[in-house]
Amino acid sequence: MTPIALTIACLMLVTLGYSALCAGSPFGTCRKCSGFGFAMDTDRKGRPKRGKSCRRCRATGKRIRVGRWLFNRAQRIYREGTH
Repeated sequence: MTPIALTIACLMLVTLGYSALCAGSPFGTCRKCSGFGFAMDTDRKGRPKRGKSCRRCRATGKRIRVGRWLFNRAQRIYREGTH
């Protein structure tokens, strides 16, 4: 197998794997709050405490994946264009 064909096969495998991940689990953990839904703070004694609610995920701890967001956007544009 030539190096170019091998590269194309690997890229196709990664793309299909990510597509399957987005279809099976469209929501992933929020990267800003690590899935807690809030920021971790410390009090004056150094003990961890709950901070402010995460604005990025609106305190749910989950975010829609980029691939799923692109798929939803493409579907919406197609649906609006065919009507």
